[in-house]
Amino acid sequence: MGDLAGHTVAELGAGAGHQAAYVAAELGTARVTAIDSSAAQHTRSRDFYGDVCGLEFVHSDAAGYLQTHPGSLDVACSIFGALDFSDPQRLFPAAAVPLRPGGTLVFSTLAHYRTGAPPETECRPADIPTRMPDGRPGTMQRWVLGASVWKELLDEHGFDLVDSDTVHDPGPDDGVPVATNLFRARRRGRHPL
Repeated sequence: MGDLAGHTVAELGAGAGHQAAYVAAELGTARVTAIDSSAAQHTRSRDFYGDVCGLEFVHSDAAGYLQTHPGSLDVACSIFGALDFSDPQRLFPAAAVPLRPGGTLVFSTLAHYRTGAPPETECRPADIPTRMPDGRPGTMQRWVLGASVWKELLDEHGFDLVDSDTVHDPGPDDGVPVATNLFRARRRGRHPL
């Protein structure tokens, strides 16, 4: 994410808030906003990290929140967060609103499905099995897209790709290896970080 000293950062889909708390406590940021649409995750993150100075918790849809805070951020990140579970065709343009020109968008996402199936070659979600907060089985949508699809979407929505990488983890001994795509992009405009 680069040098974050004095910068404003938002984590999109912050979950339990572990990464947002680390960034706020250890990297010298001016402010970190941890956004999550799940009431349970929002409560967990506040319970865990409510005392971290400079860390704000927001219970909201990431795209909706971002659209109402123009020019307020230097960096937005999604670590297997909102960009995995929200339509990027809605979230990318929303992320451009609060990012100042040259602001950075950093995100990680699955490079292929956990089953080993290849990623989508078009921007479409898949219904994946999950457990609901009450323990019942359910499904949710997840965007597992090929790297070229992510790159096209970034360009289409006003971001220049700075760099990308795929990290391979052998995974559990009896499971499918896991691959993660990492992307760093800048909002078009002057004054990059």
